[in-house]
Amino acid sequence: MNMNGLGATRKLARHAATLSYEALPPALVHLIKQCIMDTLAVAIGASTLSPEAKLVHRYVSSVGGAPESTMLGFGGKVPAPWAAFMNGSLGHMLDYDDLGASHVSIATVPVALAVAEKLKKISGKEFITAIALGTDLQTRLYHGIQIRSWTMTEGWFATQLFGYIAGAAAAGRLMKLDEDAMENALGIGFNQLSGSRQMAVGTATHMRSMQAGFSGQGSILAAELAHIGLTGPKEFVEGRYGLFRNYVRTDNPDWEMIVGQLGTRFPLLKTHGFKVWPACSYTRPTNAATLQVRQEHSLRAEDVDSITIIGGSSGHQLLSEPIDLKRRPKTSIDGKYSIPFTTAVMMVKGNVTLRDYTPEGLHDPAVLAMADRISYRALPPSITPAAPQAGEDSAISRPVVEVRTIDGRVFSCEPDGVPGDADHPVTQEQVESKFRDCVSFSARPIPEGNVEQALAMIRNLESVSEMSELTGVLTS
Repeated sequence: MNMNGLGATRKLARHAATLSYEALPPALVHLIKQCIMDTLAVAIGASTLSPEAKLVHRYVSSVGGAPESTMLGFGGKVPAPWAAFMNGSLGHMLDYDDLGASHVSIATVPVALAVAEKLKKISGKEFITAIALGTDLQTRLYHGIQIRSWTMTEGWFATQLFGYIAGAAAAGRLMKLDEDAMENALGIGFNQLSGSRQMAVGTATHMRSMQAGFSGQGSILAAELAHIGLTGPKEFVEGRYGLFRNYVRTDNPDWEMIVGQLGTRFPLLKTHGFKVWPACSYTRPTNAATLQVRQEHSLRAEDVDSITIIGGSSGHQLLSEPIDLKRRPKTSIDGKYSIPFTTAVMMVKGNVTLRDYTPEGLHDPAVLAMADRISYRALPPSITPAAPQAGEDSAISRPVVEVRTIDGRVFSCEPDGVPGDADHPVTQEQVESKFRDCVSFSARPIPEGNVEQALAMIRNLESVSEMSELTGVLTS
């Protein structure tokens, strides 16, 4: 056992079992409601925009079982673990879900939604508290890692790896597990940890989008097994074969981040961000810089001779090369993982939207012509900035975007932040606009009146007495 973290697992279990809604800061309640709104939006939108959505829906629908919880976008009910699998998978298919400690909301909101529907009589306050707990545990564990670019060097998808713990906490809280049972739920969740980054290599894009599907299903299983009395491994955080020694390969995580000020400090408030553009997080700095140059100098596409992306992290290089393939993405996910293509969209249109990754968007002649003028230049290793700490979403090093015009002017920009980050937060209006846009792609069309009713319910979620009313509005 690591003596520095003595009792860490028990402390987290006690926190998850006892935190009250009244202890949540108003700012956190507001943020959690935005997380719920954002997650429902991107999951519903994926029901038609992602080719794998229909495949997963067809399979989950064929499994059978008790009609407990709703499949977002499609309607119909399946057993709660399968609903979490379906909705968690949908939540990442557009790569438009939130950021921070990896993707915290798709690991918790689909789980809590499925459990709340199954249990019934779950209030909005209880729902908010469960998600606050799950996201708090995931954020603490993730930011407790003190190894730079850990998810890249060790090859883990943190969303899935930590999602089993975060989801088990959220599900267990709605099931009203006591401290002992919660410790068992977290331990059983730990026993299922998985999520290799290999799933994002080559053609395995379907599996990449399903990371929160696997963890969501396993989270509910963990909580339900603990609820009926099964025990899980103890000391999964600090133990000899626990989370940090086995998966992170360290004896020295930041224990203060992990268990310090439980119930009074919520790191989510300082680390969380929303995506305002539907693409991989590594495209966000280049989008921000391109937009800034475009606006400050009133540039149009026809003014641009070339754009060069310079430096950044290994992730920015990965999304920029090989240049010929990145200029001509063949699928939606290829486009979202292409800095040259996405930068071209931003320069041509002044924005990046879901429609830019549809088949029509991928073949837009103006965008492709601009993509041909975009290149990437790596910096020598001696002057490359340090890689982000603790994963891909903590973008410390950002590339420079250099725009050369046809009349010989050169403009460069390295953004000091990107829209949607904790330091540059989105407005409530932006979150609601994103919701309306995403749900307009629902496989099962949602009437405009229902969309507005759902938004009003989420804005005032603390007053909702029965969470199943929300899913009813979105599927009726």
